[in-house]
Amino acid sequence: QDRLVESGGGSVQAGESLRLSCEASANIYVVSKYISWFRQAPGKEREVVAAFNIRDPAAYYADSVKGRFTISHDGARTTVNLEMDGLKADDTATYYCAAAPAGIPLLAMYYHWWGQGTVVTVSP
Repeated sequence: QDRLVESGGGSVQAGESLRLSCEASANIYVVSKYISWFRQAPGKEREVVAAFNIRDPAAYYADSVKGRFTISHDGARTTVNLEMDGLKADDTATYYCAAAPAGIPLLAMYYHWWGQGTVVTVSP
């Protein structure tokens, strides 16, 4: 089954860390160039968090998370991780993994496959 599966969400206090993982099915992984993370907070629009070019390794970040979040690719697996440090209450959202075959890495319109999401809650 072609899918993206997120894991690692949870509830933490501000300043703490969480690590999210996204595992892509083989069919999605072989045709994708970018595997990335987006998030949507209650009452807000979806926004990009970070993107990773798995073909020519490079990472891209939204300004709001630069210096706090790190996206990485486990080359031995079809997995992209998001290490989130220094979490803030504003980071509370449902985090989605997505994959794109091409395009501009930080634009959602290029992403064809989406996971079901994992919830991150940060208490002040």
